[in-house]
Amino acid sequence: MNENKISMEIINSNAAGIDIGSRSHWVAVGQKEEDIKEFGVFNEDLKNLSNWLKEKDIQTVAMESTGTYWQALYAILLADGFQVILCNGKFTKNIKGRKTDVQDCQWIQKLHSIGLLTGSFLPDEITEKLRTYCRHRANLLDSAASTSKKMQKYLRLLNLRLDVVVNDICGLTGLLIIHAICNGEKDPLKLAELRHGNCRKTEEEISKALHTNGREDYLFALNQELEMYEVLQSKIVQCDVEIEKILNSTIGKDDNKRQHHIEPKKHTKINKTLLKIST
Repeated sequence: MNENKISMEIINSNAAGIDIGSRSHWVAVGQKEEDIKEFGVFNEDLKNLSNWLKEKDIQTVAMESTGTYWQALYAILLADGFQVILCNGKFTKNIKGRKTDVQDCQWIQKLHSIGLLTGSFLPDEITEKLRTYCRHRANLLDSAASTSKKMQKYLRLLNLRLDVVVNDICGLTGLLIIHAICNGEKDPLKLAELRHGNCRKTEEEISKALHTNGREDYLFALNQELEMYEVLQSKIVQCDVEIEKILNSTIGKDDNKRQHHIEPKKHTKINKTLLKIST
């Protein structure tokens, strides 16, 4: 009985496949055992990997976008003149039950050779830098929000119900009162005098919420969280400065972007809290 075979045309004849790992990279330039080699992740190892691909006359390389482990190797291969295809891992999944690093790199090499892999979108250098700053800023905002919740917790444990009488404990009124508390002020009337004029609650209403139980451990923790919050706010301001530099530089060099750029409004709402901390 004759067996039916399906053959597929080789699209990329000089192709390699790389299985990216946290401690080593497995590279396949063919489907034989001698066509597979393991390399480390140090810069010297990555250079050796690139040189080995040159010795094998490789022109195009496919690799998985595993975490951030691919970025250093990707930059070196591009600099050395290789065509690099960065693939989403879900398109390079090996057959169930046959999962090893060797089989993975062979499978990637096979898929790339017959032209079944497509590259992921990669932004240009400017966009990538801007994305890094924006993501880092978002992480700082998350950390600041977490710190704010912890300050509210310790205020509540101190029986200081500032969260009841002000909308935002990290607003102007809230931060002024928290600073005074951390500096040792316990008199509710004096704390209430720090109320900002825009605050809806009166000094009398605020003073009723600020009778502390004087727990030193909670006060210590509150002070620590306040310091952390202000550090994070200053880091956010620094991120804003770097983001503005990149945007101004990019818009200034591109006539098309400059035409579509909208100048900021003259009368915008100012974050007085950030302004106070930055100054």
